Amino acid sequence: MRQKVFYRVDPATGRYERVYPTARRRMLASIRQMAVGAAVSLGIVTVLYVWFDFPKERILKAQNERLKQSVEILDRRADEAVAVIGDLAARDDNFYRVVMNAEPLGTARRLAGLERRRNYDSLDSLSDNELVQDLDVKMNMLEQMVASQSRSMDHLQAQVASLRTRSSHIPAIQPLNEKYLRAVASGYGYRSDPIYGTSKFHEGMDFSAPAGTPVYATGDGRVMSAGWNSGYGNLVEIDHGFHYVTRYAHLSEMTVRPGQMVHRGDMIGRVGNTGKSTGSHLHYEVRLHGVPQNPVHYYYYDLTPEQYDEMIRLAENAGHVMD
Repeated sequence: MRQKVFYRVDPATGRYERVYPTARRRMLASIRQMAVGAAVSLGIVTVLYVWFDFPKERILKAQNERLKQSVEILDRRADEAVAVIGDLAARDDNFYRVVMNAEPLGTARRLAGLERRRNYDSLDSLSDNELVQDLDVKMNMLEQMVASQSRSMDHLQAQVASLRTRSSHIPAIQPLNEKYLRAVASGYGYRSDPIYGTSKFHEGMDFSAPAGTPVYATGDGRVMSAGWNSGYGNLVEIDHGFHYVTRYAHLSEMTVRPGQMVHRGDMIGRVGNTGKSTGSHLHYEVRLHGVPQNPVHYYYYDLTPEQYDEMIRLAENAGHVMD
């Protein structure tokens, strides 16, 4: 840029003389030029920044966008994990702790101490990529732990349901009314045969009771057979599942039919004196895997500890076999 030259007329001589600016004016002129240049440069840079992306800037923007997407994904995964944990906590409080008669934990106790663990100093030294990777690893661990715990609780719930079903099917009460507790004619084990006089193994228990006395199923199950069976007379057999079978013999009447489903406490017949029998009574057997069991061990739902002790004593001392 050419510098401007100024002249003035000398009145005495009438000639033009060149005028040289003072140092102050030259400084001001220089400042003005620099200010204009700076303003123009700033304007150009601003336009370039707003309308054009530089290579490094494009790379940074792409990295930031990827980080933003990664954080959003982690956030959604965290929300899902928290929701699953909330469901597990609800199941723990409302199911498992109820089953175990334990007091529910509640939200306050589950989150106790969380406010004292907000120590993020170690995270400050990590770069953005390292931080996201670290969060991703921890989220994977959290999701795996949640999934494992959920599967474990599902298994426990299935086990509890199975135990509840098993509990209702296993023989657990007396086949006759409680008032016949002291009417045990013969217990389980070797006894003298009432007809042949020989020693024989008695595979059940005999309850002496009047003919027509109701007989009850001792557990849930399906009637295998209900009819005449040689020495057993009128016999009802119930398959309870879990390898348990019960037999009710010498009945005067059978009130169930084969294939019928019965529940514990349902009447299945009446005491009689049919088959190889010396008097009105019920012969009751419990079999596990086809092997006769001592029925006295299967009355735990029906008797108090004192009554149970009395039942064992009577069963051991009763020697009059009626079939």
